[in-house]
Amino acid sequence: MFSELQKAVEIHLTENNFQIMNARITFRNIPLHKLANFSFKDVTAACKSFIENADASECLIIQTSSRIEVFTVGGIQTGEIPDARRNFETDGTPAKMQGKKLNVSKILSTWSSLADMDQFDLDHWDQTLEIYKDVDVYEHLLRLACGLESLVVGKGEIVEELEKAISIAKEAKTSGKILDKLFDNTMRVATSIRDSTGIGKDVVTMGDRAVKLAEDSIDNVGSKKILLIGTGETAGLVAKTLNKNNYPFDVTSMTVERATGFSKTLGGKPIDFKDVMVGFDKFDIIFVATTADAFLIIFKKIEKIMKTKKKGTLIMDLSEPRTVDEQIATIKGIKLVNPAQINEMIEENTKKRLDAVSSIEEKIDEEIPIIEATLKRISGKSLVNA
Repeated sequence: MFSELQKAVEIHLTENNFQIMNARITFRNIPLHKLANFSFKDVTAACKSFIENADASECLIIQTSSRIEVFTVGGIQTGEIPDARRNFETDGTPAKMQGKKLNVSKILSTWSSLADMDQFDLDHWDQTLEIYKDVDVYEHLLRLACGLESLVVGKGEIVEELEKAISIAKEAKTSGKILDKLFDNTMRVATSIRDSTGIGKDVVTMGDRAVKLAEDSIDNVGSKKILLIGTGETAGLVAKTLNKNNYPFDVTSMTVERATGFSKTLGGKPIDFKDVMVGFDKFDIIFVATTADAFLIIFKKIEKIMKTKKKGTLIMDLSEPRTVDEQIATIKGIKLVNPAQINEMIEENTKKRLDAVSSIEEKIDEEIPIIEATLKRISGKSLVNA
């Protein structure tokens, strides 16, 4: 009798009696200036809301300037996975999850009730939201903690962001045995991998280099009038460095809405692009980081405006392709730096980090089954204690 009971327990313990789910929206899916539409004003309250309304027993949220990720335990229901990049059947329809199911509709409704999404956002969930479960979550979380999913590969700030998310969830008591163990193990493993591969050593971003060039060219940068033109990924890197150095700046784009959305997550004071063109001479340092396919800063327009300016202006064109007319460099008092000059400075730094990626991915593959087995043991102990 005992042996049969033991066998039944062993069979039960070989299968997860829980499901870990990760729903995320990141810079890979939407522009940075749109990310604010999906963010939570109060992360702690959002975690509690997912537990109350989306069939979750645990919840942890990572919210940064480049991603919003919701991790939950529980939530079981048949449904489709709204993910435009994977999990599709051969006929192109969304794949049906086998076994325990995520309650996708409750995840969507809970998220939308907590964020400031517009109708366009709601209509395009299938193109922006990714949902993964279990082993895929373990792999993603390890990649994230190792810096492989960052805007800049290897950048160490993700470690601090993860630690903050863990701390918030533990303090709010929205995480429990499963998520605590998953994240604690992930951080331990990722720290070991980062240290052994050097992926995060001396990471220099386009933003770091651009701001450093400004500091080398102009004294007391923090007291100067700084403008950032653009709301894309490169602009995001510049904004992060400006914020880190406590340099106030204005930000503009082709629409005020873009600049405003960008400023909500990455800082800066949003201003109208038309006002920038009229008051171009008011700025001492201008970072141009757009994806426009034509010149935004044109010689004829700027020449007239700059005639009365007595102090010089540093303009850095970080755009690809360039969006600053090179003839502007002939205007007295203007110094123009183009992306080629900056790229040369960070190319070697980037190559070293990218060379380590394949090694890190191999280490991650080795760790996934270990994490999976660890979480199954926790689940098993819970069953036996029950």
